[in-house]
Amino acid sequence: MKRLIECVPNFSEGRDPTKVDALVATMSAVPGVYVLDREMDADHNRCVITLAGDPDAVGEAAILGAGKALELIDMTKHTGAHPRVGATDVVPFIPIEGVTLEDCVALARRVGNELWKRYRIPVFFYEAAAQRPDRINLENVRRGQFEGLRAEMKHNHDRQPDVGEPKLHPTAGVTVVGARKFLIAYNVNLNTSDISIANKIAKAIRFSSGGLRYVKSMGVELKARNLAQVSINLTDFEQTPMHRVYEMVKREAERYGVMPVGSEIVGLVPKKALEMAADFFLQFENFSPAQVFENKLEAALSGAPLDTAGSNGKLAGLARPFLDAVAAPTATPGGGSVSAFAGALAASLGQMVAGLSRKKKSQAAHVDKLSEALDDLRCAADGLAEAIDRDASSYDAVMAAFKLPQGDAQESQRREEAIQTATKGAAEVPLEVAEQSITVYERLGQLEKIAAASMKSDLHVGRMMAAAGAKGAMANVEINLDGITDKAYAHVMRQKLDALRGRLDGAARATGGQH
Repeated sequence: MKRLIECVPNFSEGRDPTKVDALVATMSAVPGVYVLDREMDADHNRCVITLAGDPDAVGEAAILGAGKALELIDMTKHTGAHPRVGATDVVPFIPIEGVTLEDCVALARRVGNELWKRYRIPVFFYEAAAQRPDRINLENVRRGQFEGLRAEMKHNHDRQPDVGEPKLHPTAGVTVVGARKFLIAYNVNLNTSDISIANKIAKAIRFSSGGLRYVKSMGVELKARNLAQVSINLTDFEQTPMHRVYEMVKREAERYGVMPVGSEIVGLVPKKALEMAADFFLQFENFSPAQVFENKLEAALSGAPLDTAGSNGKLAGLARPFLDAVAAPTATPGGGSVSAFAGALAASLGQMVAGLSRKKKSQAAHVDKLSEALDDLRCAADGLAEAIDRDASSYDAVMAAFKLPQGDAQESQRREEAIQTATKGAAEVPLEVAEQSITVYERLGQLEKIAAASMKSDLHVGRMMAAAGAKGAMANVEINLDGITDKAYAHVMRQKLDALRGRLDGAARATGGQH
């Protein structure tokens, strides 16, 4: 199987193209590495270079790029609108094909240690590679930027790096290395130069301030264009789509008498994100990704089935592989995956109802709400479908941990720690499935009020499937909690389960339904 990752190193140089050329040349010289994109921004004084290729090759390219940045960039002389802590500021690794997020975490750790070994650049790990909970979020690591971190490292133990000495490299600062899902860097420009308005909008939309899930944002002043910008990082575009972020920015801007004058994507964007935006804004009827020429061509070349419209008896054939996998005498996929599948089916039924209802004249007054419901349910179906494999993988990790050697005391301890870590993972995935399934259950209940009456029975079936998915997932959580020795962790998880059960019961009572 082909192994492919993406790496998007951010360097603190966006004004001198010769320096950026040198960075690109250094990294692209590594065999097996492809430079897919480069972005420079003078206001931010930052460049973003997108690499792809074999994991080991891409890791080496990132290391060499950091070495070249050390030669070219002096952080003591750097200024720019974007927060930064190092010449090579951030190095994230993203799984694309034949590679897991855990593989990228391992690569991030190796690269971080090499940066210190070769160049004496201290390293912090973030996102999935974080070694401490407070370092998962990049903004926590970059708090105070280069100057503030330099001062704080001298006396604050909590700000010391994960790798290297507790002081910045004199000119290169530190580098933050991590592993994450595909991130979309998306900026919306406003027809005002008032940075305070951009900051207020950024606060309203970002998750940490109570806004949209998977959104990080801040206000930025674009002095060269006399504009204020809402700079956004979208960490899961399938759960919180790009178009929903734009719509919220637009609504918030109207409160202050301003409006967007354009938006931009920094780096690359998945085709699916644009397909989702097109479907939302253009309100396509019966749109399928199979209608995109490139998707159809790729499916034809690979022999993979893509278009299920008008399948005429082929639906059983599409479902058969999953049914056979569940029926096989193996531990996975099991009840957790089936629960996720039930939730995904519920969300898919809801999409059908919303999509058909918004085409009917009788529901014309509800078109906007139906489109929003369709968007929400599509995201939920995608998340739950992904959880089918995640649940199986999490339990596979538990079984792998039980097979570790336990000859001496150290081996036994490592085995037990691995078992506990894997078991927690196997509990957390179905907890997410339960929460998502209950959200679908609630959304389908809301949809009953605006959907065409002829499809109420489909909604009822969907709600029963969503309830089954939620209950099955919660049962899987309970089973895994029985094997966890961390009593505090198990207690918190059971509190979450109780809250979810109450939420499901409340949603059923609110609509007079059963589950």
